[in-house]
Amino acid sequence: MNQATDSACDVTSNGTPTSLIAGIVHDAQRLISQQIELVKVEIKEDLRQLAVHAAFFAGGALALLMGLLLLCFMAVYLLYEAFPSLGLGLSFLIVGGLLTLTGAGLVYAAIQKFSSFQALPDQSLQGLKENLRWQTNLK
Repeated sequence: MNQATDSACDVTSNGTPTSLIAGIVHDAQRLISQQIELVKVEIKEDLRQLAVHAAFFAGGALALLMGLLLLCFMAVYLLYEAFPSLGLGLSFLIVGGLLTLTGAGLVYAAIQKFSSFQALPDQSLQGLKENLRWQTNLK
Protein backbone atom coordinates (compact mmCIF):
# COMPACT_ATOMS: atom_id res chain seq x y z
CA MET A 1 0.00 0.00 0.00
CA ASN A 2 1.07 3.56 -0.50
CA GLN A 3 1.71 6.06 2.27
CA ALA A 4 -1.66 7.86 1.97
CA THR A 5 -3.55 4.56 2.34
CA ASP A 6 -1.37 3.54 5.30
CA SER A 7 -2.06 6.79 7.15
CA ALA A 8 -5.77 6.44 6.49
CA CYS A 9 -5.75 2.91 7.95
CA ASP A 10 -3.83 4.09 11.02
CA VAL A 11 -6.32 6.86 11.69
CA THR A 12 -9.37 4.64 11.29
CA SER A 13 -7.85 1.89 13.43
CA ASN A 14 -7.82 4.24 16.43
CA GLY A 15 -11.47 4.99 15.88
CA THR A 16 -11.63 8.02 18.15
CA PRO A 17 -13.36 11.11 16.82
CA THR A 18 -10.37 13.25 17.79
CA SER A 19 -7.99 11.14 15.75
CA LEU A 20 -10.39 11.16 12.80
CA ILE A 21 -10.67 14.95 12.90
CA ALA A 22 -6.90 15.27 13.27
CA GLY A 23 -6.45 13.06 10.22
CA ILE A 24 -8.92 15.12 8.21
CA VAL A 25 -7.18 18.37 9.22
CA HIS A 26 -3.79 16.88 8.36
CA ASP A 27 -5.03 15.74 4.95
CA ALA A 28 -6.60 19.15 4.29
CA GLN A 29 -3.36 20.91 5.20
CA ARG A 30 -1.40 18.61 2.93
CA LEU A 31 -3.89 19.20 0.09
CA ILE A 32 -3.58 22.96 0.51
CA SER A 33 0.22 22.82 0.47
CA GLN A 34 0.11 20.69 -2.68
CA GLN A 35 -2.25 23.16 -4.33
CA ILE A 36 0.07 26.04 -3.39
CA GLU A 37 2.94 24.16 -5.04
CA LEU A 38 0.77 23.60 -8.12
CA VAL A 39 0.00 27.31 -8.35
CA LYS A 40 3.73 28.10 -8.05
CA VAL A 41 4.59 25.65 -10.83
CA GLU A 42 1.87 27.05 -13.10
CA ILE A 43 3.03 30.62 -12.49
CA LYS A 44 6.66 29.67 -13.25
CA GLU A 45 5.58 27.98 -16.48
CA ASP A 46 3.49 31.00 -17.49
CA LEU A 47 6.42 33.32 -16.82
CA ARG A 48 8.77 31.10 -18.83
CA GLN A 49 6.38 31.11 -21.77
CA LEU A 50 5.98 34.87 -21.44
CA ALA A 51 9.77 35.33 -21.57
CA VAL A 52 10.06 33.18 -24.71
CA HIS A 53 7.25 35.09 -26.41
CA ALA A 54 8.78 38.41 -25.38
CA ALA A 55 12.15 37.41 -26.89
CA PHE A 56 10.51 36.47 -30.19
CA PHE A 57 8.52 39.70 -30.11
CA ALA A 58 11.62 41.82 -29.45
CA GLY A 59 13.58 40.18 -32.28
CA GLY A 60 10.70 40.54 -34.70
CA ALA A 61 10.05 44.12 -33.67
CA LEU A 62 13.68 45.07 -34.23
CA ALA A 63 13.75 43.54 -37.72
CA LEU A 64 10.40 45.12 -38.51
CA LEU A 65 11.59 48.51 -37.33
CA MET A 66 14.67 48.42 -39.54
CA GLY A 67 12.66 47.29 -42.54
CA LEU A 68 10.00 49.93 -41.99
CA LEU A 69 12.64 52.63 -41.69
CA LEU A 70 14.06 51.71 -45.08
CA LEU A 71 10.58 51.47 -46.61
CA CYS A 72 9.71 54.90 -45.22
CA PHE A 73 12.69 56.47 -46.91
CA MET A 74 11.73 54.69 -50.11
CA ALA A 75 8.13 55.95 -49.84
CA VAL A 76 9.31 59.52 -49.27
CA TYR A 77 11.56 59.46 -52.31
CA LEU A 78 8.89 57.76 -54.45
CA LEU A 79 6.39 60.43 -53.44
CA TYR A 80 8.96 63.12 -54.24
CA GLU A 81 9.69 61.54 -57.64
CA ALA A 82 6.00 61.21 -58.47
CA PHE A 83 5.11 64.76 -57.34
CA PRO A 84 8.23 66.94 -57.45
CA SER A 85 6.15 70.04 -56.76
CA LEU A 86 5.47 68.80 -53.20
CA GLY A 87 9.09 69.08 -52.27
CA LEU A 88 11.12 66.70 -50.17
CA GLY A 89 10.04 68.20 -46.82
CA LEU A 90 6.31 67.80 -47.51
CA SER A 91 6.91 64.23 -48.73
CA PHE A 92 8.56 63.42 -45.38
CA LEU A 93 5.65 65.08 -43.54
CA ILE A 94 3.02 63.04 -45.40
CA VAL A 95 4.76 59.69 -44.87
CA GLY A 96 5.63 60.52 -41.25
CA GLY A 97 2.05 61.57 -40.48
CA LEU A 98 0.58 58.38 -41.91
CA LEU A 99 3.03 56.26 -39.92
CA THR A 100 2.32 58.18 -36.73
CA LEU A 101 -1.43 57.59 -37.07
CA THR A 102 -0.90 53.91 -37.83
CA GLY A 103 1.46 53.50 -34.87
CA ALA A 104 -0.92 55.24 -32.49
CA GLY A 105 -3.71 52.88 -33.54
CA LEU A 106 -1.52 49.82 -33.00
CA VAL A 107 -0.35 51.01 -29.58
CA TYR A 108 -3.97 51.62 -28.53
CA ALA A 109 -4.93 48.10 -29.68
CA ALA A 110 -1.97 46.60 -27.76
CA ILE A 111 -2.93 48.45 -24.57
CA GLN A 112 -6.47 47.07 -24.87
CA LYS A 113 -5.12 43.52 -25.30
CA PHE A 114 -2.76 43.78 -22.31
CA SER A 115 -5.47 45.17 -20.06
CA SER A 116 -7.52 41.99 -20.53
CA PHE A 117 -4.56 39.65 -19.92
CA GLN A 118 -4.96 37.38 -16.86
CA ALA A 119 -1.58 35.99 -15.76
CA LEU A 120 -2.70 33.99 -12.72
CA PRO A 121 -3.91 30.39 -13.07
CA ASP A 122 -7.64 30.58 -12.41
CA GLN A 123 -8.47 26.92 -11.78
CA SER A 124 -5.70 26.24 -9.27
CA LEU A 125 -6.38 29.43 -7.34
CA GLN A 126 -10.12 28.68 -7.23
CA GLY A 127 -9.45 25.18 -5.85
CA LEU A 128 -7.08 26.59 -3.27
CA LYS A 129 -9.63 29.21 -2.18
CA GLU A 130 -12.31 26.54 -1.79
CA ASN A 131 -10.04 24.33 0.31
CA LEU A 132 -8.97 27.25 2.51
CA ARG A 133 -12.61 28.21 3.02
CA TRP A 134 -13.45 24.60 3.89
CA GLN A 135 -10.56 24.34 6.38
CA THR A 136 -11.42 27.62 8.14
CA ASN A 137 -15.04 26.51 8.52
CA LEU A 138 -13.89 23.18 9.98
CA LYS A 139 -12.12 24.75 12.97
